[in-house]
Amino acid sequence: MVLLENDSFLTELTRLFQKCRTSGSVAITLKKYDGRTKPVPRKGHPVNYEPADNKCLLRASDGKKKISTVVNLQHHVAMKLLMFSALHYNYFLVMQLVHLYLVIKGCPLL
Repeated sequence: MVLLENDSFLTELTRLFQKCRTSGSVAITLKKYDGRTKPVPRKGHPVNYEPADNKCLLRASDGKKKISTVVNLQHHVAMKLLMFSALHYNYFLVMQLVHLYLVIKGCPLL
């Protein structure tokens, strides 16, 4: 899994959508991230970890390629809007392809 900056994550996400436009799928997950890179210690062991500010871990995968990014609390609104615009744009492109396919096949529209 590749950890990218926010801008390069959106660029790679758009490439994943373009690659999977005709066949395949892209899975996007969102998870709370506190900055840990090691597992949580068991009971009885000392905890020497101070959590950082709230962050979100965004992951996207097409089954073969996996990308991820960490979004800070200050940038999450802007990132959410950019993610929505990328999803919205690619969704309507796929729906146009489906509509065109149905028109060519002569099937009635849904």
